[in-house]
Amino acid sequence: MSRKIYVLLALALIASCKPKTASKESPKALTPPNIVLIFTDDQGYHDVGVFGADDIATPNLDKMADDGIRLTSYYSAQPICSASRAGILTGCYPNRIGIHNALGPGSPVGINASETTLAEMLKANGYATGIFGKWHLGDDKQFLPTRHGFDEWFGIPYSNDMWPNHPWQGTVFNFPPLPLYENETVIDTLNDQTQLTTRLTERSVAFINKNKDTPFFLYVPHPQPHVPLYVSDKFKGKSNRGLYGDVIMEIDWSVGQILEALEENNLTDNTMVIFTSDNGPWLSYGNHAGSAFPLREGKGTTWEGGQREPFIAKYPQKLKAGQVIDIPVMAIDILPTIAEITDSKLPERTIDGKSVWEVLTGVADESPQEAYFYYYRVNELMSVRYGKWKLYFPHRYRTMNGQEPGKDGLPGEYRMVDMEEIELYDLEADIRETKDVADEHPEIIAKIKELADEMRARLGDSLTDITGSENREAGKIE
Repeated sequence: MSRKIYVLLALALIASCKPKTASKESPKALTPPNIVLIFTDDQGYHDVGVFGADDIATPNLDKMADDGIRLTSYYSAQPICSASRAGILTGCYPNRIGIHNALGPGSPVGINASETTLAEMLKANGYATGIFGKWHLGDDKQFLPTRHGFDEWFGIPYSNDMWPNHPWQGTVFNFPPLPLYENETVIDTLNDQTQLTTRLTERSVAFINKNKDTPFFLYVPHPQPHVPLYVSDKFKGKSNRGLYGDVIMEIDWSVGQILEALEENNLTDNTMVIFTSDNGPWLSYGNHAGSAFPLREGKGTTWEGGQREPFIAKYPQKLKAGQVIDIPVMAIDILPTIAEITDSKLPERTIDGKSVWEVLTGVADESPQEAYFYYYRVNELMSVRYGKWKLYFPHRYRTMNGQEPGKDGLPGEYRMVDMEEIELYDLEADIRETKDVADEHPEIIAKIKELADEMRARLGDSLTDITGSENREAGKIE
């Protein structure tokens, strides 16, 4: 055998002994992606530049949308603080797990320890987990985020208006001073919140820097722009929409700081960053409220303005830049979607969300959910979205239409409206929900009624006095 053949055989043997490199697209070859969820409070659909705001500068969010994707039919889990947070963190309709409305200081209930949060799911998969901002799922020690999967927390336990000096709808409540927590210890009380957004941002950046070498979940639930509004001197007077716009500009700055920290640590490509809000604007506060334009109504209603929210996601390694997606998605779908991309184990107990990863990547052209159900108050099924249709069952809701709005931090008074018949809207043709087409589509109404009855059997409906078979209790103080 010639020397040349011996050399070729030796080279072939060496090559066969080298470890095989997995394909770039193989999920097993990639470091598990970091997850960043930025969650604002009471921000309107129209309060970001790429969602139509022309009087508030949001360059970081606009750039994030250019580099990622934008959902134009994304819904919060409910139009109110605590319930909305329960939905996005557990993948459940909030009424399934017994969380209703907004939990006040000293609430005897909170998130049950038997529920699996997004933080617990990812922590079990080796992730570092941190929350910097508002919790609002119970302020007793057993309900605090450090008992529900978060390694560290810096922030407030409930809404920033739940303090002694803030009037709500003309009533001054006897709330305790607003506590600032470091993990499970109250380290201060907040009479002045002007530096809170800055402090939460600094903590978020420090968390990224500390955990750059391990997968992490960073949750940043900003207390702003919930009233009372506070902004630092960096942005005071900078917007063309008064104090509210200044606050949004500071939140946009915060997003930019977080994105910059990811870039400086070479984490941008393998990090999924999500920006959205918990519910629509609190319209009774007038010039201190956001805008849901062109949507109808706002916070505290299941009309589009109450739950359709701005949603931007960036994940350069997997999401094609510049996509605008109008397929319906709800907050309950976020947990199972993140479970899929991180190869994490889903909660053992029943959840309502489904992975929308194929929607986000453009593979699917419709939602995996046949319909979305809009509950509010204590288990009232008020409306259902089915494809392009939105049906409303008879119920009472609040409106500021025809009312004098509030001003400069004081609220106006809502007018209550009783909807006495089923109403149906075609959201593709009528995003403002101005034309009731119920009489024209009896077959659509029949189908949605059938779906609603199936859901009522599972989760109940206090509007029709139906008790569900799958509802679970909230946690109670031991």
